[in-house]
Amino acid sequence: MIKRFKKLLGRYRNLEQVYIIPYRSYGTFSHLYLKGRVLDNQPLKIVQDQSVFSTLKNTWKQFDSFEIPQAALELRISDKLNIQTKTDDEGYFLIDKTLEENLSEVASEEGWIKFDIFYRNKLESQTSLLEDPFKGEFLIPSPEAEFGIISDIDDTIMHTGVTSFLKWRLLKNSLLTNAYKRIPLKNAADLYQKLHSGKSGKNKNPVFYLSNSPWNLYEYLKLFLDYNKFPKGPILLRDLRTPFEAAIKPEKPHKQKEITNILKTYPDLKFILIGDSGEHDATIYTDIAAQYSDRILAIYLRSVRHEKRMKRVQSIIDNFDTVPVLMVENSVDAEKHARKNGWIK
Repeated sequence: MIKRFKKLLGRYRNLEQVYIIPYRSYGTFSHLYLKGRVLDNQPLKIVQDQSVFSTLKNTWKQFDSFEIPQAALELRISDKLNIQTKTDDEGYFLIDKTLEENLSEVASEEGWIKFDIFYRNKLESQTSLLEDPFKGEFLIPSPEAEFGIISDIDDTIMHTGVTSFLKWRLLKNSLLTNAYKRIPLKNAADLYQKLHSGKSGKNKNPVFYLSNSPWNLYEYLKLFLDYNKFPKGPILLRDLRTPFEAAIKPEKPHKQKEITNILKTYPDLKFILIGDSGEHDATIYTDIAAQYSDRILAIYLRSVRHEKRMKRVQSIIDNFDTVPVLMVENSVDAEKHARKNGWIK
């Protein structure tokens, strides 16, 4: 709080600590798509038995971020690759680069590649590096992958209460509920593990997680996915725009842009899309399926308790026959369909 007041008064000029957050991302053996952020913040500390006050304090910290613009960074992958980059005005960095190196030799069995990232700006005497180097990882799907899974998070695998009256349940869950206590939809993790394993049972099918939540919630959502034993996968959130944002608003919705990028990155891989009927997933997913009809195996939409939205979604899918679209009440319905089509054991 003191730092915030100093910044407002123009008295906050020197960094106190440098914290680099490389987001779980993805690539191929010849292309890298990696994003992260550099902040002058302490890492988020979430514990299982923390109080409501501590949870609210953590929520505040996630949005009370102090970005470090024009931070010089160096990314190293073993002795295979060395990349220099800089952050933008909001502290984000993006490496979207075609590679000459083949990274297959340093990938794990499931395709994860670990890297080190170094802060290369000159440090003031009182500035501390919270890690040196910082650690990250990205996914290169195995050539043995049978298909990929692209899934929404909110009300698809995590209860949010987005359809509740005045969204009070959404606010309670987002602001006052510890990540360890957020409730996943019943049997969702089991379904995703089976899709990840596929027919072969080799855990080779990549899972990509999408959300309209801002990047500020990345560590919170990553903890939720890991704690509830969802398959590890890239997490793709969005920049938090303000009413005073100078940049032009993107033409395509965040989810549509990210799904299109994944499809273009892996042109030989087919996908199952999973979302819910509470937001705009039905519209976005059917638009994608119409453009890439040979690439989408099926669309699963979880039903939400909102009569008006359900009718709207039903009208969309009733007139869509390009790929199978299923409104599912639970994970068991989706699992039965996937097994019937030979996608899982």
